[in-house]
Amino acid sequence: MSTRAAILRATLKVVGEQGAGGLTNRRIVAAAGVSLGTLTYHFPSQTELLREAMLLFAEEETAKLAAIVEGHRTDELSLEQAATLVEQVIRQLPFGTDELAPHELYLQAARDPDLREASERCFAAYDELATAILGALGLPDPARLAGPVVALIAGLQLRRLATGTDVPAAEPLMMLLHGARG
Repeated sequence: MSTRAAILRATLKVVGEQGAGGLTNRRIVAAAGVSLGTLTYHFPSQTELLREAMLLFAEEETAKLAAIVEGHRTDELSLEQAATLVEQVIRQLPFGTDELAPHELYLQAARDPDLREASERCFAAYDELATAILGALGLPDPARLAGPVVALIAGLQLRRLATGTDVPAAEPLMMLLHGARG
């Protein structure tokens, strides 16, 4: 792993553990195992560091989700099977700091306009993946439906993290998808 990637992963770890407000250069360098000079060489500002960490997360997350989709591409899933698969993926996520970091970063983007473009790119990647899946399921106007589907799944994930309990996803997702069919 490159030094830059180690710093970004350490940033996500610290943000997940401490929140964006608890992010300090000392915590990052301790988690990454690099010097303070190395950190500031690669990332002269905390905003740039947070932006790049957010984009790294989104890139890896969408690749992981795309691999799951690809693994089921030939299965010709029904809407019900696809919704159940989404619920299974959500349930397999651990309850840890790695899952908290992106939510912390999205909230930080609400406070810091310099992070909004990165946040928009993250959600655009989710929307693009959702559009492809919804189109493959034969739903009308998948690009219009992608945003609400992504919002529903993100909200359910946040609820799961906040409550510490599994939250059923298949039923609310089916309600949304059947409503889209009209």
